[in-house]
Amino acid sequence: MPANVVLHPLTAAHQDFVWTALYHAIYVAPGDPPLPPEIVHLPDIAPYAADFGRAGDLGVIATAGDQPIGAAWARRMHGYGYVDDDTPELSIALLPGWRGAGIGSLLLERLLGELSGDAAQVSLSVVWENPARRLYERLGFVTVALEGGSATMVKRLR
Repeated sequence: MPANVVLHPLTAAHQDFVWTALYHAIYVAPGDPPLPPEIVHLPDIAPYAADFGRAGDLGVIATAGDQPIGAAWARRMHGYGYVDDDTPELSIALLPGWRGAGIGSLLLERLLGELSGDAAQVSLSVVWENPARRLYERLGFVTVALEGGSATMVKRLR
């Protein structure tokens, strides 16, 4: 990880960056055109970021200097990776220039450690072709459902 990158708790004060991170969490295949930024406000996507910091939300933000560059967060919701009401769903994103430097692994490891005191397991949804799926598998996530080219993955925390 670059020396100037620091991890902090993600709070409601970071709401603007949570929206930015959510946009970057949406997988776009190589060669496909970028998605419009307003996609994060669609009814099935907005719940991942809306009102971050409510009871049960937990997250970690990575900064370089005073600039946010990535975040990983989890909340209980009925999203694409929904398993049950007791399982929070995880989201993660790094700004494009910061990918591939190990920051995502550190964000996930920190968040998973913090979640272990709050939940027995955590879930996520990932497009099957997304290279991030290999990171999730390395960290112990297993595929529990495949639908429409996306996988729902779960990691037991305790």
